[in-house]
Amino acid sequence: MKKIAGFLKKELMLTLSLLAAVIALFITPPSARLLEDVDWRTLGTLLMMLCVLEGFKQENVLRPLVRLAGGLRRMTSLSLFLIFGVFFSSMFVTNDVSLIIFVPLTILLFRSGGKEKYILPVISMENIAAIRGSLLMPFGSPQNLFLYGQSGVSAGHFMLHMLPLCAMSAVLLVGFVFFLYRKNLKEEIAAAGAETPWDPARKKLRIVYALLFLLILGVIVSRTPYWYIAVGIVLGVILIFDRRLFAKVDYVLLVTFLCFFVFSSSIAANEKIAGVLKKAVAGNEYWWAIGLSQIISNVPASIVLYPFTVNFAGLIYGADTAGLCSLIGSLASVINYRIYVREYPGKGKKFIVTFTLVSWAFFLIVVIPGLLLSRWPFF
Repeated sequence: MKKIAGFLKKELMLTLSLLAAVIALFITPPSARLLEDVDWRTLGTLLMMLCVLEGFKQENVLRPLVRLAGGLRRMTSLSLFLIFGVFFSSMFVTNDVSLIIFVPLTILLFRSGGKEKYILPVISMENIAAIRGSLLMPFGSPQNLFLYGQSGVSAGHFMLHMLPLCAMSAVLLVGFVFFLYRKNLKEEIAAAGAETPWDPARKKLRIVYALLFLLILGVIVSRTPYWYIAVGIVLGVILIFDRRLFAKVDYVLLVTFLCFFVFSSSIAANEKIAGVLKKAVAGNEYWWAIGLSQIISNVPASIVLYPFTVNFAGLIYGADTAGLCSLIGSLASVINYRIYVREYPGKGKKFIVTFTLVSWAFFLIVVIPGLLLSRWPFF
């Protein structure tokens, strides 16, 4: 029991989702319809992504980027490389995975080069880069994956609507970096961290995971009704080539999604609650997404609010902006926090202070343009 309690305390988002699912059983009794309303396609796609991206981490697929970073000597160029490494990689490997790759690398490089004072502001900007870079792609973040699946629009149409926010964020991040090093734009860093070499014997696995990733992208973009076949293929191939990987996959996120799907379906099935929420949310999706995300994070907030949404743009823009307000606003931010306190135990408060200051400075600049863009009809 102590182990279970400790696990649930550590995984607060999972605990919250389980409580929400239990509450759902009292709101709407379990039924076949409740299960039918769960978005199994999104869950299946998420399972494939989690498995393959875990393979990416295990096989150090992004090693060329690590090598390139180690060769940079100016703090401005190195910081821009790391931040935009997160920004662009998050579009394809999701925002949390990009942080898992680049934040430890940032800490390693800055620590070995005697520039630890810059670690917190730079990884805070990397957090922003992960949130704002990933919003461009349908598969950049879990909430985008879900909302894109519900939207019915093409990948090109989706990206067109997300491009203004993404481009504006890129320009602002450059400005933030130059502001950080404004006293000495040519400041240098003395040393670079060592890179982890590729194992030649595992070349086959790197190719396998790259091919599986392309398959997943094809399933997402094509919206094929045979997605479940792709799930079978991905799981089958991993079972044959690398079955030990299954023990490393983050199933917590998958179960969290499932529980919030059950909760959302339950609320939508209750006419009284659905009626109240529809009146409150309709037309105010942007602010509801930002506000509710500060309580339950942007992924579950997207799932809960979608059934009552009239302005789809407001919902997705709000969900992709919510992570700039607080740690709880995005699961990616929580991951960033975990990585830092693992390296610097007892300095969690320092992280939160710096993270909040940098994120809110960014949020205050983009929140109104985001609101104005949310009036651009998505459909």
